[in-house]
Amino acid sequence: MPHDPNNVVHVNPEEPQPGVIKRAAEVLRCGGLVAFPTETVYGLGAHALDANAVRKIFVVKERPEWDPLIVHVADIAMAETLVTSAPPVFHELAKKFWPGPLTLVVHKAAHVPNEVTAGRDTIALRQPHHPVAAALLAEAQLPIAAPSANRFGRPSPTRAQHVLEDLGNRVDLILDAGPTPLGVESTVLDLTQSPPAILRPGGISREQLETVLGPVTIAKSVADQVGVKGLRGPGMTAKHYAPRATVELFEGKPTDMAQQMASRAIALQQQGKKVGAIVSEEMRGAVEPCARFVACFGAWGDWDSMARKLFGTLRVLDSQGVDVILCPLPPAEGLALALRDRLQRAAGKSLER
Repeated sequence: MPHDPNNVVHVNPEEPQPGVIKRAAEVLRCGGLVAFPTETVYGLGAHALDANAVRKIFVVKERPEWDPLIVHVADIAMAETLVTSAPPVFHELAKKFWPGPLTLVVHKAAHVPNEVTAGRDTIALRQPHHPVAAALLAEAQLPIAAPSANRFGRPSPTRAQHVLEDLGNRVDLILDAGPTPLGVESTVLDLTQSPPAILRPGGISREQLETVLGPVTIAKSVADQVGVKGLRGPGMTAKHYAPRATVELFEGKPTDMAQQMASRAIALQQQGKKVGAIVSEEMRGAVEPCARFVACFGAWGDWDSMARKLFGTLRVLDSQGVDVILCPLPPAEGLALALRDRLQRAAGKSLER
């Protein structure tokens, strides 16, 4: 694949060039697809009210039609044009956390295409914080439906190169603004039930939400055969964000996990397996001599660093052709809950067996 194909345009992540943004907005208005950075991951965008354009997303990503899309909006006023009525807490949360990595699920307006919502009467809305995404929404003056810009079920793209690896020239335009700042997707919160439910943990923690809402629940992942009825939100399937390699997870104290991963690496290599491992800085000394490929995603407890590096690290190990990836599992708190969620889905099962 060429290093810099014709469909890739470099854009300043802090002060995006107006000419580039105008070009991207025109692609969207004409029914095309634009991959663009948000603060979470790169999204694959289409005009959310153009059903034909939205269908292209599903074809390009090979995404099942029962998995709904997040619709990105320029502001709360644009969001209000897409809903029948929003509960007061919608506005309270939007004012506190938008723009930012929080997606709110509310009842949709009749003119929103069913293709966007998996045929359900709800819509998932978010106002992104990234300057490029914000500029694109402001210029286009239309809502943008945008799931992650990758093949369905693969690790999400945090760089434009990841978009190219998965989707290539099937995207009309890719805006390359470098790595995304957060690295994991938005939190998806369903406001149509009481108490509100986190459908997908993400960049806004459960603890942050509970300062506004009081107790919130966390929805369980669903199997594909359940999903065909239409998921309540994106990223809820049990197997998702997955590399080609098998992912095995370990839980406990960092020193204990390191020892367990080292022993497992030795055993797998004795079986002829090519083993990769994702480790924290503290685990590297114990695991590195035992696994063929080791990638470090930060100090244990530095969840921000780990979030930025997680998906890219999974892709790097995949590119080495490993059969198995060993990885420690973060605790279920703060941003670590989002990392835990992504890793469990990458493994295709809960740690509890």
